[in-house]
Amino acid sequence: MSIALYFNGQHSKVAPGTSLFDAAEALSIKVPTSCRKQGKCKECLVEIVEGMDCLSEPSVEERHLKDNFRLSCRCKVAATEGVIRCHTMRRGQMRVERHAFHLPTSNQSIPLDPAVTRDGKRVLLAGEEIERSDGPIHGLAMDLGTTTIVLRLLNLETGEIVADSSFENPQRFGGSDIMARIHYDTHDGTKLLQRTLAGYISHAIEELPVEPESIYEMVVAGNSTMRDLFFRLNVSTIGQAPYRSVTELELANGQRSSTSLSETARRLFLPLHPKAQVYGLPIISGHVGADAAACLLAIDLAHEERLVALMDIGTNTELLLGNRHRLLAASCPAGPAFEGGKISCGMPGLPGAIERVALGPDGSASVRVIGDTAAEGLCGSGLVDLLSELLRTEQMNSMGRLEHGQGRFVIATPGQESMIYLSEADISELAQAKGANVAGLRVVFDQYGLRFEDLDVFYLAGGFGRHLSVESSRRIGLIPNIPDGKIHQVGNASIEGATMALLSVSKRSELEDLVKRVIHCRLETHPAFFDYFVEGCQFKPVESLQYV
Repeated sequence: MSIALYFNGQHSKVAPGTSLFDAAEALSIKVPTSCRKQGKCKECLVEIVEGMDCLSEPSVEERHLKDNFRLSCRCKVAATEGVIRCHTMRRGQMRVERHAFHLPTSNQSIPLDPAVTRDGKRVLLAGEEIERSDGPIHGLAMDLGTTTIVLRLLNLETGEIVADSSFENPQRFGGSDIMARIHYDTHDGTKLLQRTLAGYISHAIEELPVEPESIYEMVVAGNSTMRDLFFRLNVSTIGQAPYRSVTELELANGQRSSTSLSETARRLFLPLHPKAQVYGLPIISGHVGADAAACLLAIDLAHEERLVALMDIGTNTELLLGNRHRLLAASCPAGPAFEGGKISCGMPGLPGAIERVALGPDGSASVRVIGDTAAEGLCGSGLVDLLSELLRTEQMNSMGRLEHGQGRFVIATPGQESMIYLSEADISELAQAKGANVAGLRVVFDQYGLRFEDLDVFYLAGGFGRHLSVESSRRIGLIPNIPDGKIHQVGNASIEGATMALLSVSKRSELEDLVKRVIHCRLETHPAFFDYFVEGCQFKPVESLQYV
């Protein structure tokens, strides 16, 4: 007897008693591990999509895991028949946005003045000798997201990109959103989230086409929670009022001069040069973190005369509005819905994800699937398209209710192995995520005293923003109803800003000054926030409010 196993999309028959780790090895699927199947490193995570009842009971080494996560080395096939679908946290060909486009800095010459320099064979970090070598000098920039991670390797002497890497954030076993991660870390007390992440990053570094010892510095951009978890700081203060990083509290108390961080790679368990420095970009305030700060560099806010806005839609959406004279920022706790989280058939941007949807007059769906394979689920851009098409064809009303009473809309596409649908419960999750973003937009524009049409440029940042249909996004009210010509889908502005900070200490200094001038809008304190949120949950274009 054997069971049907679908592991990272590959199919095999597996006998009872086989561990998922061994099954992966038989399929030539690489599962991250540092302890070689001893259950100690906690890195061999798999997410069980289907068939949890076909597996052995969780072992004592898995007591830190919840929901559908297991350690593949401890988890064995227990049933004699059935289907198991699972995947690692490093699935191949994940569509993570690694680059930025159409930025004002793209046409500028960024000063090449990194912290790591060479004087003959002497390798210097901030002027201090740390090595004698005539080999290459490399640096790493990292965009550390709640859901995904991007690494970029650069030659610090030429500024050239040598390689890049991207993968899912393995900390998802601690929860899909920021508050869940804070709660997990606070009650775990063992820094397991940091250690697991460090293990995955270490494996990614070791797979780069250079010797890890030739990497002398790393620059990290991420939201406040992700950054502080990575640097092994207490994040409990970010999860409760007044929602501030310990670095922000220490700055206010005169204990530090900046919210930026610096630590040795050795202490963060990274396999870089023994004396390598890891620099965490400064945060702005509260949940407006170092990823938003990196975006400030990428869109050159320090020198911008036009009125611009940047919106990076994600688990924690960041908003920036203004120019070099006045700058406001806010964060919106949107949650993971638009990244496929908590959605019945939601999934990341992987092969098999529906990324485009168009509905015909008869209700039939025409779709585009990443990788041109059989459809397995809906990623964020596909969800936005489907909502827009249901609205356009009057199969869903502005309140998110399906008009024909069936409670869900089923997408039928050739070759799909399972039913793909969007339920009214899914629509409600997406509505609330959208409502948080709209409320953030309204509050920030209110406080600035601007209408949406007053903007010169509206940047849509991040991988999700890059692949959205602008028309669909406007129709459902995810972004303001402004002309196409003002909307620039720029991709990963955060990794671009981190790269600039890696290559230029003068840009770091510029950023340190700039973040201190940003006014942080705390959405929950605005008297109309709840009204804006309720309105934002409706699926209709977002127009400027008319004031009497």
